[in-house]
Amino acid sequence: MAKDFSYEIIETIGILSTSPKGWTKELNLISWNGAVPKYDIRDWAPNHEKMGKGVTLSGDEVSALLELLKKVEP
Repeated sequence: MAKDFSYEIIETIGILSTSPKGWTKELNLISWNGAVPKYDIRDWAPNHEKMGKGVTLSGDEVSALLELLKKVEP
């Protein structure tokens, strides 16, 4: 049984990629169930009517991720 939840996209930061079916992988700042907003990376259907599984990060985790990514060669 699925639990009810709510979310509000506080800020759309950017689109990382777009699939052939029009879904976008996005980085957004989202408040889940009225909580403090967190950074969120996940796939979204056009117009945000559906979402895929994603990863939610606090501000400290985003900072740590940024430092790790600076070490990666493209």
